[in-house]
Amino acid sequence: MKEKLASIERLLNIMDELRAKCPWDKKQTFESLRNLTIEETYELADAILEDDREAIKKELGDLFLHLVFYAKIGSETNDFNIKDIADSISEKLIFRHPHVFGDTDVKNNPEIVKKNWEELKIKEGNHSVLEGVPKSLPAMIKANRIQEKVKAVGFDWEEKSQIWDKVAEELGELKSEIDRRDKEKTESEFGDLFFSLINAARLYDIDPETALEKTNREFIRRFNYLEEKTSESGRKLKDMTLDEMNAIWEEAKEV
Repeated sequence: MKEKLASIERLLNIMDELRAKCPWDKKQTFESLRNLTIEETYELADAILEDDREAIKKELGDLFLHLVFYAKIGSETNDFNIKDIADSISEKLIFRHPHVFGDTDVKNNPEIVKKNWEELKIKEGNHSVLEGVPKSLPAMIKANRIQEKVKAVGFDWEEKSQIWDKVAEELGELKSEIDRRDKEKTESEFGDLFFSLINAARLYDIDPETALEKTNREFIRRFNYLEEKTSESGRKLKDMTLDEMNAIWEEAKEV
């Protein structure tokens, strides 16, 4: 424990030095760091998807630096410091885990824990179950979080298989609007279909963001293969027929 505390203290001291002596670090604000923090978060997400443990450690370090940076800026304005942050999250964790730090019985069931978590957030002053969903989340992640949160208070399908009727219904409504060529309503129906598909993924314990990103990466891999094979033959993609490209695409699936 002493070694861990010493390492954290060393980082805090380094931040003090940087903030005092480095021209770049001295000029940073909450706002200027915001986009960099988002970028670091996505880099961590990439490392996790790739299951690169060394990269995960590195990216966690970068994120940790940002947390220390924000704490340092907060201490300079006398709004909060690293101790305030640690105390605040510690108190929140204790309050929201009465089954660990109190006598609440959750019957070793994670779903009961999630339900209690949302109810406790209401007791903390949140006026809505959905109040804690960040507005700036990417739409797919936001939809998934919305669905998870309302599920925690019982607003969910009785049987997960029921979602497929909803998916079919939304697909039918989308096709109807496409036939009518009403762009605004077509956009709305696409949104409804996406929302229902995300709901289906959640019900079957699939993270939709991760699933789509894996498909994105596989598409990129296959398309790069197509480009490489085409280049090796001395041709260009724009000069090939779709059938010729599809033949190489099918080959890429086997590699």
